[in-house]
Amino acid sequence: MSNYQVIPGGVTAPKGFQAAGVAAGFKPSGNRDLALIVSQTSAIAAGVFTNSQVRAACVDYCRQQLQKKASARAILCNSGQANAATGEQGWKDAQETVNLLAQQLNIADESILIASTGVIGERMNMTAFRKGIPPLVEALSDKGNDEAAQAILTTDLTTKTIALETTFDNRPVRIGGMAKGSGMIHPNMATLLAFVTCDAGVSTSLWQEMVQRATQRSFNQITVDGDTSTNDCLIAMANGQSRTPAITEPGERADQLEAMLTAVCQHLAKAIARDGEGATCLIEVTVTGAPNETAAQKVAKTIAGSSLVKSAIFGRDPNWGRIAAAAGRAGIPFDQDELQIKLGDFLLMEKGQPVNFDRDAASHYLQQAAQGNYLKDDTVTIEVNLGAGEETGTAWGCDLSYDYVRINAEYTT
Repeated sequence: MSNYQVIPGGVTAPKGFQAAGVAAGFKPSGNRDLALIVSQTSAIAAGVFTNSQVRAACVDYCRQQLQKKASARAILCNSGQANAATGEQGWKDAQETVNLLAQQLNIADESILIASTGVIGERMNMTAFRKGIPPLVEALSDKGNDEAAQAILTTDLTTKTIALETTFDNRPVRIGGMAKGSGMIHPNMATLLAFVTCDAGVSTSLWQEMVQRATQRSFNQITVDGDTSTNDCLIAMANGQSRTPAITEPGERADQLEAMLTAVCQHLAKAIARDGEGATCLIEVTVTGAPNETAAQKVAKTIAGSSLVKSAIFGRDPNWGRIAAAAGRAGIPFDQDELQIKLGDFLLMEKGQPVNFDRDAASHYLQQAAQGNYLKDDTVTIEVNLGAGEETGTAWGCDLSYDYVRINAEYTT
């Protein structure tokens, strides 16, 4: 069993954090579109960002800031405009938004990190920032998680937040998170934004290592459509306000904190995959019998990202051949005569050969998952054993429906 529990509050559950979300005017809908997360004290900050060669100004800005100083007080995020492919003016706009917030919060520019999401190639609506930042700061609250989570959404159907609590020396330690993402999800880090807060004290190097490993086991293991965006980022702040002894080296306490961090990231990652554009169910692919974890993860993500597998699941077709083919092209050597495939409780292949199964019942299983509608039974599980080792890896995705094409065909029109 895990040694942490779910608690309310999202990013404001950890001690010393506040958040807010307002409608500043970036979205024609009038919905909330400007979010702020603030730590009352300076926090250790770590980030993981898109590997795309086409990046938004906010990504390059945050990378630059974190290389100079791995600490921060605030994260400002707008939705509706990505500030990507906007040239030198986009960089100047990013710097101006930081300066506007710094003046309002009375903190240094260097203490602020920024994120954006929305349409690529559009200049930022600076009027919305100038008018929106003062009321945004005024709205800061230790109960502001929900409003901030709403303000970072684009095509998402639902907010995505979580908070977990454990104890160190009989004192509570908390990690909270929020994320957005529904399309352009195939991370090397996708349009994926995630923000994590923590009130433990932890060294800079350990925190960055924990965040990178947690990302690899969560956000980098989800896929919706095979596309990676220009704005992807995960920013995690740890401010030490739990007043527990600082974690400065690997060990049991560091492992406990990292396990909780990974659980937060995996919850958010699965929520993103579940909310994939046009999706009707979540797909969870677990690969066992691999020579190492990286190999298992690669095969799992290849299966989860296969358009043929995703289409078959949407069509309620228990087509094990598509799963086997995806596993075979993942680039990981294994003996096909050892391959085993399960769909839910249905054994489809054993020792590389198909086995008899109730096709109608398996199709009904897929149909039931599609009707789960964000409940526990909305997950289609695929288990693949390569018979080539002892390691395991998991990836998450969603089915591919007609609505995915409709949503993206009309994205800017």
